[in-house]
Amino acid sequence: MTAPLTPHEQPSTPSYPSASGLPTEGLTEQERMEFGPELKRGALTALVVAVCGVVLGLLWLWLAPRIPLVSDGKAVYLKDSEGEQAVGADGTFVLLGLGMGALTALVAFWRCRRGGIGIVLGLAVGGVLGSLLAWRIGVWLGPTQDIVAHAKQVGAKKVFDGPLDLQAKAALLVWPIAATLAHLGLTTAFGPRDPQPPQGWDVPLPPPPQ
Repeated sequence: MTAPLTPHEQPSTPSYPSASGLPTEGLTEQERMEFGPELKRGALTALVVAVCGVVLGLLWLWLAPRIPLVSDGKAVYLKDSEGEQAVGADGTFVLLGLGMGALTALVAFWRCRRGGIGIVLGLAVGGVLGSLLAWRIGVWLGPTQDIVAHAKQVGAKKVFDGPLDLQAKAALLVWPIAATLAHLGLTTAFGPRDPQPPQGWDVPLPPPPQ
């Protein structure tokens, strides 16, 4: 049997610092402390992106093709039954959503190159809110939704513009998807790189026991 070791002779387990230079035991607490600022960045990003929906709504109202309607005094019909103006309005919204997604992702990356989950969530949530705001602005400021009253006002056999609306509501998701994908691509291509840990053969060996 061997004699018990004294407290001074107990083998000690080396404590290696984390990549950030902080003890690993405090990593969870550090993540907790960083959650607050990350949440604030995400909320601010979502707010700024959502406000940009006003610009998208005005551009959609300006660029979307109008749907010509005509009334015979009893009913309202499409002036051109084979026209694609309704599809064109959806396509215009999709193209504008792609542009706004790329633009907001570029600005967010320029402001915060290291990214983070808060920025990504802010772009996604803000893109959804901005698309909803743009859609409602286009509907509110566009031609009236009361087609019957509008037809009576302009008179029979007179052409008037139909209401502006989205036929495919999936177009509302184009902006947030484009923003998150564009931000992911920018972060991957141009974002800062994490320091690489030393290779196993670069670590110096401990001195031999005396």
